[in-house]
Amino acid sequence: MSSVPPLIRPPRLTPGARVAVVAPSGPVPADRLHAGLDVLRGWGLDPVVMPHVLDTHPSLPYLAGTDGARARDLTDAWCDPTVSAVFCARGGYGVQRVTDLVDWTAVRAAAPKVLVGYSDITALHEAFAVRAGIATLHGPMPGALTFLKDARTQEHLRATLFDPESVRTLEALPGARTMTPGRATGVTLGGCLALLAGDLAVPHTRPGARGGILLLEDVGEEDYRIDRMLTQLLRSDWLAGVAGVVLGSWAECGPYASVRAVLLDRLGTLGVPVLEEFGFGHGESALTMPLGVPATLDADARTLTLQVPALDTAAAAAGARH
Repeated sequence: MSSVPPLIRPPRLTPGARVAVVAPSGPVPADRLHAGLDVLRGWGLDPVVMPHVLDTHPSLPYLAGTDGARARDLTDAWCDPTVSAVFCARGGYGVQRVTDLVDWTAVRAAAPKVLVGYSDITALHEAFAVRAGIATLHGPMPGALTFLKDARTQEHLRATLFDPESVRTLEALPGARTMTPGRATGVTLGGCLALLAGDLAVPHTRPGARGGILLLEDVGEEDYRIDRMLTQLLRSDWLAGVAGVVLGSWAECGPYASVRAVLLDRLGTLGVPVLEEFGFGHGESALTMPLGVPATLDADARTLTLQVPALDTAAAAAGARH
């Protein structure tokens, strides 16, 4: 039996939609935030910044405000019926400290909406999948440099949000390679390796990746640390029965040849298709990867084809203004 069921897809966005920006992880430079908001406004969206986004924790400067304030911002944004999407401003560290403080009863009672983020936000993607059954987007954030600097990154997210039918087939960026050939079908999950390893044996987390198409990437981890985290997933049987693996960027993780040797050693024995350097995560250009959506991985063709659009195209997003 699969541990990765398909999830509820929120409605796509329409011009005029009100969207909220939260900072559940690290502090956000104000200039980068404002530049990202300008991009969202250029798409016809109406972004609202939640009250504690520009806060810094009084004693832990790597956090954007206190745990309680960050959790309240997220809960309030999600439960606001006029908000159609929640964008995480940036990653960093801190989501694991707030997931248990979010009001999940209120979240489940609210209408589904789009959640966008990556890196540390992986823990939030997993929480929304397990605790609320909602599909999310592993995608660029308005306070992150890749989003601000790379037109391809912006355009792929914009298309996914407004016209998800047009990006049903995700083609890997140039440089992608087949590590293990083959085709596999399953529901997408994953994100940052360190956050997935950090969720092992934690209450209200996924028991494993059985039957799923697993997306993996990370940043700033040496090869032996990547080995340790993958070995932890293997030893815990979290990877047992995974249908296929798509690997993204490994920025600042040392020479890729060394990283690749670890990935091949740890994942090449799974006997499933593995596609490397697909083009998502912390790289200079990043595709938006839907999570919780059934898809087919073709490692030879270097594609990931969604069986349904990432977002529900049958209805306009709640709260959109015309």
